[in-house]
Amino acid sequence: MVTNSDLAQKILNSSNLEWQLWLEETLASFNCVTGTLHALNSETGLLELKAQVGIPDFLLPKMSTIPVGKGMAGIAAERMEAVQVCNLQTDDSGVVRPGAKDTKVEGAITAPMILEGKLYGTLGIAMKDPYEFNEEEIKALMEIAAALATKVKA
Repeated sequence: MVTNSDLAQKILNSSNLEWQLWLEETLASFNCVTGTLHALNSETGLLELKAQVGIPDFLLPKMSTIPVGKGMAGIAAERMEAVQVCNLQTDDSGVVRPGAKDTKVEGAITAPMILEGKLYGTLGIAMKDPYEFNEEEIKALMEIAAALATKVKA
């Protein structure tokens, strides 16, 4: 199994944009079942879906472009920090968009892809059961997200 640090290094050393592979490896390293990877379009200011795992087809149109400030990805982008919910199904914080509950996942976190203080996108992962990611896991996800930011910038 690839560790989170190894995965960040693997991404940094890669010469290709392998969004789907990197998302799948991130999910495996955190034992998650669902995830999204969005890159920020600097012209439109929207987060654009580059890879996904486990998102129902009928939700893809709603997740293909996300405004900064909307939903978990948009709020993580706006705040420039990881945003998580222990149970997406019962969350009433206003962070989770109504359609997101249709993913049938519970413990979810989205990290902004930041490099040198600039936003390049977001990386979201989720578990099937309620779960709160600890500080070590958040730090590891932020490292992977930062490695991904280098690929968007390139």
